[in-house]
Amino acid sequence: PQIVILFGFIAILEDCGYMSRAAFLMDRLMSRCGLSGKSFIPLLSSVACAVPGIMATRVIENRRDRFATILIAPLMSCSARLPVYSLLIGAFIATGDGYSDFQRAVVRGLTMFAMYLIGFVTAPLVALVLKRTLLRGETPVFVMELPAYKRPSLRIVIRRMTDSGWAFLRRAGTFILASMILVWAASYFPRSAEDGTRYDEKVAAKEAEAEKAGRDEAAKSKADDEVKGLKAEWQRNSYLGRAGRAMEPAVRPLGWDWKIGVATLASFPAREVIVGTLGILYTVDEEDEDKKQAELGKAIHTDWSTDPVRGKYGLPVALSIMVFFALCCQCASTLAVIRRETRSWAWPAFTFIYMTTLAYIGALVTFQLGRLVVDAVR
Repeated sequence: PQIVILFGFIAILEDCGYMSRAAFLMDRLMSRCGLSGKSFIPLLSSVACAVPGIMATRVIENRRDRFATILIAPLMSCSARLPVYSLLIGAFIATGDGYSDFQRAVVRGLTMFAMYLIGFVTAPLVALVLKRTLLRGETPVFVMELPAYKRPSLRIVIRRMTDSGWAFLRRAGTFILASMILVWAASYFPRSAEDGTRYDEKVAAKEAEAEKAGRDEAAKSKADDEVKGLKAEWQRNSYLGRAGRAMEPAVRPLGWDWKIGVATLASFPAREVIVGTLGILYTVDEEDEDKKQAELGKAIHTDWSTDPVRGKYGLPVALSIMVFFALCCQCASTLAVIRRETRSWAWPAFTFIYMTTLAYIGALVTFQLGRLVVDAVR
């Protein structure tokens, strides 16, 4: 629903004739980073989704300006990043009892705005660097026809919302569904422990013991703890867990553990995958989406509280994850459309490498500074 509403607002701005005027107003600012006002519309469209934003660069006649706009469009925080921001903000931002409902809403809203602001600030800086290095050239004269203001057509707005929403659902039913199946399989196999017994049978036996305990709270609590321990051991020894522990040294400076590393790695085909992957890793099976997000936030918070690093620096870790997702290019569809628009694999490869490097550095700086602030406050 949030994504369709976002597409709807952009469709209204486009159909009423305001977008062209916004491009005209932004030309002076955009020219300072080597672009023209025509780059503003594709960048604004990329806030909803980078794919139509990149396709909208076809209106830019100058090749260097067009390529620069294409390369920075994925830096705009698209709608696919919203689930990640919502999950971590709800779990770690303004969670104490010292906040009123109004204060909590303001702090969380400002945090969400800051995540979008990262892209708004970083994109012009990257464009400036590109126009002075790889895409060096004169900024062209800005010429654009301004259409007359008109009342937006409800039919056109609904059609654009429907087309964009359907495109998102189609992507969710391919990349995201396939990724979830692969992640589940990698976290489920192998099923056998080192002693040859099967984890699923051991878990089922302990769950049966918990049911038999009935009103015996002590026995039930002990059986539940043993079930959690077995599931944790199963995850660590799964193919997914082994891959995560192998890459853990690379993500440890960011304050991450192997679960966050694996979830981030699995989300490179599509950013939204991280929420489903974390749901699998933290065994959250709630079907209702709102309840699932709340339960997953609690599960992550509980798991981190027992860790010496994430228990003490939970907020800096959450912020580092959000900064990483704000800057990283985790979308196969975006890379594919960059390949189609530039007619070369070199530019999507360059986009992936520079954004991943930028995201890693941003997450590293965020966590290390956050850790210093937490230590100073305490």
